[in-house]
Amino acid sequence: MIENAFHRTPFAQPGVEVQPENNRTMIRLPTYYAMRWSEEGFEPEEIDSLSPGNWFGIQVRIKPVFQSITYDFGDGTSEGPTTDLGGPYPFGTIVKSYQHSGTFNVQVHATLTGQVSLNGSEWIDIPGQADLNGPIVPLEVLTADNRLYLPGT
Repeated sequence: MIENAFHRTPFAQPGVEVQPENNRTMIRLPTYYAMRWSEEGFEPEEIDSLSPGNWFGIQVRIKPVFQSITYDFGDGTSEGPTTDLGGPYPFGTIVKSYQHSGTFNVQVHATLTGQVSLNGSEWIDIPGQADLNGPIVPLEVLTADNRLYLPGT
């Protein structure tokens, strides 16, 4: 019953933020990625307290535990599974430079496990895991043309 309750937990959804902003970048420009949890739902380490009335008067608390994230860059390459949540320029560590222009569907995939506490007991691991797929974020990779002009032209 605990394992089923864990899988029914309304988890926060993993999402990806891309920098440069507005989901546009240039070929060969380092593009920085960061994983962010949605506002709704329970993210890792947030505790979901279940109704004791549904559990024979037992206080049941369930806590999602972050295991890993995989970044899918949309061009056939990925990074992970990793515990690295990335970050913005200049300190982010999940960085990708695209070699071709186009629109690439970027997505993150998170894996969570869970723990349960019964009537205030120590946290106990729940068997199994939850695999969460974040929404697809279209990233437009652009090219630029350089032109030299003579003065006065």
